[in-house]
Amino acid sequence: MDYSPIIDKMDIPTATGAPHALPASTPLLATEEAVRARFNASGIGCTAQRLLVGQVLFARDQHVSADRLLAMVVAAGARVSKATVYNTLNLFADHGLVRALQLDGDHTVFDSNTAPHHHLYDEQNGELCDVAVDEVAFARLPQLPSGTELAGLDVVLRVRRRTP
Repeated sequence: MDYSPIIDKMDIPTATGAPHALPASTPLLATEEAVRARFNASGIGCTAQRLLVGQVLFARDQHVSADRLLAMVVAAGARVSKATVYNTLNLFADHGLVRALQLDGDHTVFDSNTAPHHHLYDEQNGELCDVAVDEVAFARLPQLPSGTELAGLDVVLRVRRRTP
């Protein structure tokens, strides 16, 4: 399967160092009502800052770092601190509104798509794309400890270009 159409390059600088621009057809903000509904369903209180972060983050399925999301929120005209964005993302992750993906040592990306899926991560260029659950198969899993059940299975396929 060709994964290139679903690669999210929002956190990858261009050759000039600038982030990739969104296609003109991409909505820049989710509606206030849609974000408030997500908060209500997950038990999160709505503050002005959380609402702004949510409107940018939930505008589309995307993978973003906290720094990139901060830049997007500021570009949307909001004033919010870096600490607020980090705290809000962690709150969203704790309540299941986003998935935190630890890609390498200290690089965490937040995925606004919480539907079951896996990821393909190119370690050389930082590209991250979604992989459908049915694209990955397991012949078997280890026996789980007594009294436990499988809560989820998250796979990150890490790839790099072959060296000749």
